[in-house]
Amino acid sequence: MRLSEFWELMDHVFGEAYSRTLARELALDELDSRTAAQGLEDGFDPRDVWHAICNQMQVPVARRDGGDRERMVPPPR
Repeated sequence: MRLSEFWELMDHVFGEAYSRTLARELALDELDSRTAAQGLEDGFDPRDVWHAICNQMQVPVARRDGGDRERMVPPPR
């Protein structure tokens, strides 16, 4: 997953304004309490950050594609 795809999904699933707040403020258990923004800065793969934020926010698997059934979201590792 590219970084641009990560941000597109964030915007589609959480909304443009809220996605930026989540990325800056929500500490993610799967990233050792880093925020999504910190995880990306620290070199975590956007795919892993995406699944970490979806897991923490309890986003159903069916919604993780941002409503685009054609989009191929890589599965969690």
